[in-house]
This record gives sequence, C-alpha cells and structure tokens, in this order.
Amino acid sequence: MTDGPWHRRHPVAVDVTIALAFVVIDTAATLLRASWWPADPGALAWALLGVQALACASLALRRTAPLTVVAVLGAFTLAVTLLISPLHALTPADGGNVWAPAATMVAAYGPLFHQCDRRTAFLSLAAFTLIIMRPWEASLTVMTLGLLRTAVGPLLALYVDARRRLVRALVERAERAERERHLLAERARAEERARLAGEMHDVVTHRVSLMVLQAGALRVTASDAPTRKAAEELRAAGCQALEELRDLVGILRTAPEDDGTPSVAGFAGLVAESAAVGVPTELVEEGDPALASPVVGRTAYRVLREALTNVRKHAPGARVTVRVEYGEARVRLTVRNTAPTGRPSSALAGTGSGLGIDRLRRRIELVHGTLRAGPGPDGGFSVEATLPSYVPTAEPVV
Repeated sequence: MTDGPWHRRHPVAVDVTIALAFVVIDTAATLLRASWWPADPGALAWALLGVQALACASLALRRTAPLTVVAVLGAFTLAVTLLISPLHALTPADGGNVWAPAATMVAAYGPLFHQCDRRTAFLSLAAFTLIIMRPWEASLTVMTLGLLRTAVGPLLALYVDARRRLVRALVERAERAERERHLLAERARAEERARLAGEMHDVVTHRVSLMVLQAGALRVTASDAPTRKAAEELRAAGCQALEELRDLVGILRTAPEDDGTPSVAGFAGLVAESAAVGVPTELVEEGDPALASPVVGRTAYRVLREALTNVRKHAPGARVTVRVEYGEARVRLTVRNTAPTGRPSSALAGTGSGLGIDRLRRRIELVHGTLRAGPGPDGGFSVEATLPSYVPTAEPVV
C-alpha cells in the first residue's frame, strides 16, 4: 500500500529528471540559435554552453536551495549579457533573443514556494527579473518575454501555495469538527448517565426511606423480640443501602427531559405514602391542574418528592402542608412542615448527599423558575417553588 503519488514519495528523483530535461531543452534551443548562440561559435561559446548545462543542472536543488538556483542561473545570464555587451566577446546570431535559459522559468517558481522568508524571495526575484529583461537596452520584446519568463513561475507558486494552505486549513477544520463532534457525543453520554443516575438516586431514596420508616415503626410496635430484631435488621439494611447509593451516585446533574416521572397527578400518591408511614400530610390544590404543562408538572413532582423525603429524614413527628396554586401564568408549590417533635435518626439523616435542594434549584432554573428553601419562624421548614405554567417542549402533540 503506497503513501501517496510517486512524485511526492520521490521528490529528489523528480527534481533530477526536471534538471536533466532542461539541460537537454536549453542546449538544443541554444544550438538552434533561439538564445545567445553565435553564428560562428568559438571556444568561448562551447565553454559557455557547458557552463549553461551545469547552471540548468542546478534545478536538482530547487527544493532544498531555491535561492542558490536563482543565483546560479542569474549569474550565468548576467555573464552572457556582459560578454555580449559591453565586452563584445560574444556576438549572438539573433540580437533580439532573451539570453537567459528556459530553466529560469522553473527557478523563479522556487523561492516563493519553498522559501519561508517572502521578503528575501521577492528581492531575489526582482534582481533576477532585471537581469533577464535587460531594461537598459530598451527592447520591448525582450523586456516582455523576460518579464513573462520570471512572472509565470512566482504567480503559479503563489497560487499553489495558497491552495495548499487552504486545503490544509480545510483538513484541520474538518479534523477539529470531528474531534468536537466526538467530544460532544461523549459529553452527551456522560450527561445522560448522570441524569439517569440522579433519577435513580431520587426514586430509590424516596422508596427506601419509606421502608426504613416502616421498619422503625414495626420495631417499636412489635410485641415479640424476633419481630423487633428483624425490623431493626431491615431498618439498618435500608440505611446502609441509602448510604451506599449516595456514595455511588455522587454529585449529579439533571435536566428536564420526559423520562417517565409522574406529573401533578402524582401529588396525591406522594402525600398518601407519607401519611402511611406516620407523617401527617395535607394536600391543598387551588386552580386547574391542567394549566401546568408536562415539563412543569414533572419538575413540581420532583420538588415535592424531595421535600417529603427530607421531612421524613430530618423532622420526625412534624406535620406537613402541601399547597399547590395553579394559575395561567405560574404554578406555585409550597411544602411547609412544623417543628419536629423528636430527634432525627442519625443513620437515616446521614444517607442523603446534601445536594438535593441544589439539584432542584438547577432543575427549576432550567425552566426559568425560582426556588426558595429555609427554616420558618415556628421552627419548621419551608420549600417554595414558583414555575411558569407553560414551558415549550419538543414533545409530539397527540
């Protein structure tokens, strides 16, 4: 399997081939009197022909030493020009030709394409162009042909270099976009795992705390020792499960997607569960529950579930009042509990992560709502969430 085109894998061979080709081309063109070759060549002409061949052979270094190639061919052209005029040591058959060999076209390509210092490249090409154009002779044909000889190569070099930079930039942009897409996918997966873990934590904590309270009540009311012992073991196992769940989940981030969480219709069930485990809870609803959009209802359900779980953990013996006000513009949920009448169980109170309120606040902020939580003047605690009644979602309309 090759790594690229042959000319890119063997640049030295390509340059040597080009150099040999121009040695042949310029030698033939000179002998055919298309350049400086005299009508009656002497030893000087034949010697210059050999020097020209060597100068053209310098194209083999056009990648590694482009300025050297320009200097060699420029020096040769200048020497021929001086021998013709003013030294008159050489008389060409056609005085209207360009004395520079055709290899100068390829040489002029090199400095701008292979040389990093553009200023040096432009200065060297300017001097090279003056030598080839011979402006002191004021021949429009020679100056035009000389300018074309040295301008085509640099212009082509600038075009190829700009195209190469553009392609490299596009490739880098595509690679960067691919990396960003991969990172976004990884982040989305991580956020989804965190969201699912957070939901698992909330749901399991709610259910297991109910189990712990029921086991604690059974331990107190049971008449025989084996039942009390089994209830205590069940309560201890539930507390340990809550502790391990907190350590496993850690700090979680959530988002208000539709993940099967009940809406406002589930409020009565949460209140009934709390009352069943010995936490007197009253639900008061004002307005039409249908005014709460699905996202708002699910968010309010999570707030109520977390608030009731905290009451069971930290305020034994307290009474809870849940008030929900449904309006056209907003939904307000208030959960207030009275001062606790007993000391909370250290095993049960220590099972939470301590971040439930903070997670709820971030969740509520996502739907542009507010959350206030704090102790009340009577020694109780209050959680108040104010949510907009309607939050648009991408759910299909059935």
